[in-house]
Amino acid sequence: MEKKVRVRFAPSPTGGLHLGGVRTALFNYLFAKKHKGTFVLRVEDTDQTRFVAGAEEYIASCLAWCGIHPDESPQVGGEFAPYRQSERKPTYKQYADQLIADGFAYYAFDTPEELDAKRKEIPNFLYGLSSRMSMRNSLTLSEEEVDVLLKNNTPHVVRIKMPADEQVSFIDMIRGLVTFETNLVDDKVLLKADGMPTYHLAVVADDKAMEISHIFRGEEWLPSAPVHILLWKYLGWEDEMPNWAHLPLILKPDGNGKLSKRDGDRLGFPVYAQNWTDPKTGDVTKGFKELGFMPEAFVNLLAMLGWNDGTDQELFTMAELIEKFSVERISKAGAKFDFEKAKWYNHEWIKQTDAADLLDIVKEGFAAKEITLSDDNFALKVIGLIKDRCNLLTDFVAQSEYFFNAPASYDLPAVQSKWSAEKAAFFTAYIPMLEDGLTALALEDKFKALAVEHNLKPGELMLPFRIMLVGGKFGPGVFDIAVTLGAESTKSRILAALAAFA
Repeated sequence: MEKKVRVRFAPSPTGGLHLGGVRTALFNYLFAKKHKGTFVLRVEDTDQTRFVAGAEEYIASCLAWCGIHPDESPQVGGEFAPYRQSERKPTYKQYADQLIADGFAYYAFDTPEELDAKRKEIPNFLYGLSSRMSMRNSLTLSEEEVDVLLKNNTPHVVRIKMPADEQVSFIDMIRGLVTFETNLVDDKVLLKADGMPTYHLAVVADDKAMEISHIFRGEEWLPSAPVHILLWKYLGWEDEMPNWAHLPLILKPDGNGKLSKRDGDRLGFPVYAQNWTDPKTGDVTKGFKELGFMPEAFVNLLAMLGWNDGTDQELFTMAELIEKFSVERISKAGAKFDFEKAKWYNHEWIKQTDAADLLDIVKEGFAAKEITLSDDNFALKVIGLIKDRCNLLTDFVAQSEYFFNAPASYDLPAVQSKWSAEKAAFFTAYIPMLEDGLTALALEDKFKALAVEHNLKPGELMLPFRIMLVGGKFGPGVFDIAVTLGAESTKSRILAALAAFA
């Protein structure tokens, strides 16, 4: 009988959610939904020194914005609760004790000062096969000494005892056969001095307890794989071990190394899903949402970083991604992040989104500028006219503000050098021709016919007309603007501009 698919996204609540983390959540989610499985959000908060208040709620908010909805989580609950590792603390010590009893782990009593001294003495010091017998631990101390230290509550950690001269191999769903030499892997800490497990012990125990079937995580966790695989084996769970997939890195635009928060700051684009405010400093790190990205576009572009369906298709809904997703199409190589391409995705999604579905977002943008859009029908006409010109949702205000407020100023240098009394007379004569109910094409025909009557070239009149209505050299077709504004508003703007141009 085939094992039911259960996957998990297990972030640490230590700050903003990097787009690489969102992609990991997305690939887990797509795989689960493709196979009618379960997507679990588990919060890995075992490192209390790095815990940041509000980070868990922020992570949940980011996933909700992306449309990645956990079937089980701290917020949703589920039959495998609790879903915070800190709330599972009592369950971990038994496994550390079992590993010690079976000879697969040991107590280490080295103080932070002793470890620092070793690191200074030995470059690239690793606590493991080559060094463990020179350290203060239950492998070098007598049973009596260890008992005394434990009874006196001497601070200590529990470390895995990596075996000598062995190979640890597994089949990665993306990379195929992966093999590690145990001599090159250090004795990772499994249980810390405060009784909390490290990631290494907790992730294995929780994946077993929650019956996780497949693990999708970033390539940066690949070096930890041999420790985790041995823990599955040492704890007697080898037959229940999940399938593994280590996702390729998201690289800097130049391809040199993993994309980091600092790269975004340096290059002028976000790397977080949503704005993150550091609760200690108040510093705000910008996110894709607030920059003006649609969640559909953000999900779409993340999916294409390291995956494709084998065709030329680039735009996918979430339903299409679920239908077409396959592990076989995930690349082994890292994917360069291209912000211009990211904006292209957003532009395409804005273009194909109905104006009605953009209305509330656009109204929020105008409200932030203290402009109230009270006429929804008029706003919908404007959105429909200018959405093809917007790369970001935040572009709507700049691209359409003139529809709601007449220009307060004009790009006079663009007009005045070629302005003349004849042109002023033309526009004065054009005003009576403006009527509601005319199409943009009808307005244009009247405009061109009148220009011929005045012995003027229509092309020389288009720019002044645009600046009269808009204030600058931008916007959609000028006759489309006039039709949308309506006859009375267009007339009043021509009259105001004629006075300004004089």
